[in-house]
Amino acid sequence: METCDTCGNSYDKTFTITKGDKTGTYDSFECAIHALAPTCEHCGCRILGHGVEAGERMYCCAHCARESGHQDVADRA
Repeated sequence: METCDTCGNSYDKTFTITKGDKTGTYDSFECAIHALAPTCEHCGCRILGHGVEAGERMYCCAHCARESGHQDVADRA
């Protein structure tokens, strides 16, 4: 059995994800998300979709980007 890199659980159905030169073993998508998903610069939540890029930063939505000073960002055109 493999061990999850996030929670340490030993599990017979783990899976491996490779991102660039980093490889991790996980027992659930939840653990993979905690390890790999970017975090919103404003509210700290994990970004599970496209998110919003403003400057060099990632946000979960346009609201968080605007709250951080990026007034020209919108969720819709």
